[in-house]
Amino acid sequence: MMTTATDQLTADGRLRHLLTLQGLPRDVLLHILDAAAGFVGLGDGESKKLPLLRGKTVFNLFFESSTRTRTTFEIAAKRLSADVISLNVATSSQSKGESVLDTVQNLEAMDADLFVVRHAASGAAHFIARHTRPHIAVVNAGDGRHAHPTQGLLDMFTIRQFKGDFAPLSVAIVGDVLHSRVARSEIHALRTLGVHDIRVVAPRTLLPAGIEDLGVRVCHDLAAGLQGVDVVMMLRLQNERMKGSLLPSAGEYFKNYGLTPEKLALAAPDAIVMHPGPMNRGVEIDSAVADGPQAVILPQVTFGIAVRMAVMNLLIGGAA
Repeated sequence: MMTTATDQLTADGRLRHLLTLQGLPRDVLLHILDAAAGFVGLGDGESKKLPLLRGKTVFNLFFESSTRTRTTFEIAAKRLSADVISLNVATSSQSKGESVLDTVQNLEAMDADLFVVRHAASGAAHFIARHTRPHIAVVNAGDGRHAHPTQGLLDMFTIRQFKGDFAPLSVAIVGDVLHSRVARSEIHALRTLGVHDIRVVAPRTLLPAGIEDLGVRVCHDLAAGLQGVDVVMMLRLQNERMKGSLLPSAGEYFKNYGLTPEKLALAAPDAIVMHPGPMNRGVEIDSAVADGPQAVILPQVTFGIAVRMAVMNLLIGGAA
């Protein structure tokens, strides 16, 4: 799916929609990360709200189930004082036969300012963005196997918080890359931010064709993929998206690709471990690692609120 920067940016380079990280300039990504830094820790104070989106209405349109992403978007919008309506569209209008565009147009008539869209079909957020009124912004909260830009951004924010400069880092992305929109967003962001050593570690059955064209090094052996890396990004095994038998068993997968303390020892001593959640403990990651000192999985969730606040404020809050 081809999306250009001009599909997401205004003529003067400001964020218009956030649909994918592919093609977005480095300065735009850094601007979002810098803006997010200003929102970190807001929830720790007595006042957890800012008036930046007061009077704005945000609709969370989730055509696909989600807990973590949907909740953090809702918290982020409320902390900016927006009016938030969260709809599980798959069990409401869609189940009655209403088309996506009819749903969107009805919500536009309710004075929407921002649609946060999650859909099982790749390109759904792009489709909605092309058919919304000019003043309405769209954020892609995950579409099929294509992209999950805010997850990619919060992962970049987490890396920068713990590791600093991107350029010298070695990063391993491990697991079900074939079905992972998160992996695609991470790869695009890492390359744009200057990471040259990006390793993708997975069995052949869980790698998309042509993944090497994205500028990554493919490893089928976990030990080789983890050797000396600074960041380990584990991916969830997405059984719900699999067709046919791509793996012999969950136990066999854990044996070969599950992250254990022994395997993590191959990485740099100060390597961090990330996971977009939800985790399958004992399948892609051992509990000793998930709960261990090198894991930054819970900070990822916390930083996700700040990053989503930054994105929404840049889109509809009038932020420069």
